[in-house]
Amino acid sequence: YKHLKGNFGTAWQNQQKEFDGVPGTFLFTTNCLMPPRKSYIDRVFTTEVVSFDGVTHIGEDKDFTPVIEKALELGGYAEDQHFTGINGGSTVTTGFGHGTVLSVADKVIDAVKAGAIKHFFLVGGCDGARPGRNYYTEFVKQTPADTVVLTLACGKYRFNDLDLGAIGGLPRIMDMGQCNDAYSAIQVAVALAKAFDCGVNDLPLTLVLSWYEQKAVCILLTLLSLGIKNIYLGPTLPAFVSKNVLNYLVENFNITPTSTPEADLKKILG
Repeated sequence: YKHLKGNFGTAWQNQQKEFDGVPGTFLFTTNCLMPPRKSYIDRVFTTEVVSFDGVTHIGEDKDFTPVIEKALELGGYAEDQHFTGINGGSTVTTGFGHGTVLSVADKVIDAVKAGAIKHFFLVGGCDGARPGRNYYTEFVKQTPADTVVLTLACGKYRFNDLDLGAIGGLPRIMDMGQCNDAYSAIQVAVALAKAFDCGVNDLPLTLVLSWYEQKAVCILLTLLSLGIKNIYLGPTLPAFVSKNVLNYLVENFNITPTSTPEADLKKILG
């Protein structure tokens, strides 16, 4: 998309630090909005279902004049700035919604049949600031060169700036969007299962999800209601998972709490 200039910032928990001092405007069309600091609240705008006290809201008339005028007033940076991802990378590739992925499904299927792609990982989910979440960075770093990493939600910022190379012209990391785009991942899994005439749980596909409550509950319950099994979940289990609930999930859905990247990869890939 010619009008897409790039990606700014990382996960929600870094928002207040990353927005501070930026001479530009921020328009929120969906979650996640952290309480704006006084130092930049005047340049934050909301629309659609998002709103916050003290922030200008763009209504149904979709008149974005206040956003544009504020942006022109601020003027942007006097000189080009260089920002990096969490791992120091300077490039991320976005836009792998199910429509895009399925448009090259023939290449993906051919790569699987030829043995170029041995396994798919869906690594993503909600992120947070607590220790232990570097598990996902290390996990992705250690995935073999003949595997593909699908990702979505804030968890992707742990590793989406890594350069893992490509397979058959397709990048090994495919960013499918945010939490709300979990639908895309499900559609890709269903399409692959149909192409290989098997069930989703029979695919060489493993879901490795990072947990942080909130709407992640809805996504996890959706996956379970669809019968998706063999999910790795961490770095902590949901608060509502008692011993009895965990036993049920393990026995019926083979949900596995994450351990170490090395041990989990060995168990997944055999």
